[in-house]
Amino acid sequence: MSVASMTGFAREAGVTGAYQWAWELKTVNGRGLEVRVRAPSGLDAMGEEARGQILKALTRGQGQLNLSLRKASSAPKLRVNQDVLQSLLTALGNLSLPETVKPASLDGLLAVRGVVELDDDADDPGQDQELASALRAGVGALIDALKLARLKEGQALSAVLGQQLDLISRLVDEAEAAPARQPEAIRARLEAQIAELFEGKHTLDPTRLHQEAVMIAARADIREELDRLRAHVDAARGLLEEGGPVGRRLDFLAQEFGREANTLCAKANDVSLSRIGLELKAVIEQFREQVQNVE
Repeated sequence: MSVASMTGFAREAGVTGAYQWAWELKTVNGRGLEVRVRAPSGLDAMGEEARGQILKALTRGQGQLNLSLRKASSAPKLRVNQDVLQSLLTALGNLSLPETVKPASLDGLLAVRGVVELDDDADDPGQDQELASALRAGVGALIDALKLARLKEGQALSAVLGQQLDLISRLVDEAEAAPARQPEAIRARLEAQIAELFEGKHTLDPTRLHQEAVMIAARADIREELDRLRAHVDAARGLLEEGGPVGRRLDFLAQEFGREANTLCAKANDVSLSRIGLELKAVIEQFREQVQNVE
């Protein structure tokens, strides 16, 4: 399974009967899963149905679903009100008309108010079953297209995260090999500082100096931080290989990366280690920003 991004866009359109319709779905990163819907009047239920399908298909992200509908211009649809016409015919049949009065003609009856009406249902897209079927099929294709777009974005995102993990690993190796980490280097710096302080007038017991150097080296030891950083790198790479909705776990690892880098900087007893620590913090922050887009 591949890693998916929370960013994606898809559009599905078609023509059904007298209607031209189009679904559009856009998603961006978010802490949870939320989808908002905008649909034409009469198709609100269809929009909510589509929203339910999207919520089942995704796990994280903020989405905006839009349905646009346009009806081709055509002559209005008319219908004859059979009840009114029948009542009118019955009433006329009960009348005794003089011989000079001609019977009512069909066109005359149709001209009577209420006999011919506009077919209101013809203008209600919610009553068009053919349109409803086409829109439901369109939602399915829309979701498939969005998931594909998010997977493609996820592939590029995964490559960037992999490069950042490689850089973090390289910086950890540099910190591991830094000469300033050796107790001998700490002892030499301590001796130089003492010599400068007392200007050669006083000397310090070599044994005591060695003990102080060991204590300082112990407090400044970054072995645990380096080991944990390596473990976090391995865990992050494992999640990228696992794929699926791993964004939350990657976000947690990014926070752990940051804690270890901060501790490393605090313990740094040399300019070179401080530089490495600052570079680590910068790369980890970039990693954390990218992780925010992972589903």
